[in-house]
Amino acid sequence: MPSSADRWSYLVALGSNRCHGRHGTPDRVIAAARDAIADAGLDIVHAAQVVTTPPLGPSIRRYANAAVLIESALTPPALLTRLKAIERAFGRRSGRRWGARVIDLDIILWSGGIWASPGLSIPHPAFRDRRFVLDPLAAIAADWRDPVTGLAVRHLLSRLKHNSPVDPTPPAP
Repeated sequence: MPSSADRWSYLVALGSNRCHGRHGTPDRVIAAARDAIADAGLDIVHAAQVVTTPPLGPSIRRYANAAVLIESALTPPALLTRLKAIERAFGRRSGRRWGARVIDLDIILWSGGIWASPGLSIPHPAFRDRRFVLDPLAAIAADWRDPVTGLAVRHLLSRLKHNSPVDPTPPAP
């Protein structure tokens, strides 16, 4: 097993707005997805409670959302591959943006700061404007800082609650 110096921390958002034949309602899908994350060898350090949120985009179904703080020796692309495998195991198919989905697992932040590669951007490009992401993140990692803005998750959430836009431009050195 790698030492703690060889491990990364990740904040991962979980979302569901479709029932699953085996797991049931979206909130139960989230619980099953957390179990699948742990079963995939990823150490869950903290898990936010599931919150129900209004749909985003053309979907009419409400979402169940949560977040987990995990530790792993995996690099961001390797973690993304593992999370996508979990999504596929739950029946997730690539498709229409904003459409109903059984499970959505997104890497939002990681302890390594910024990551940019084809198919993966960390921080997640839209997380600052999504209360359904920030509420669960703030419940488990309120002081975690966005490496782009320098703001803590709790400050991003506060700004969003008060309709103060967040400029994703890095602060001047």
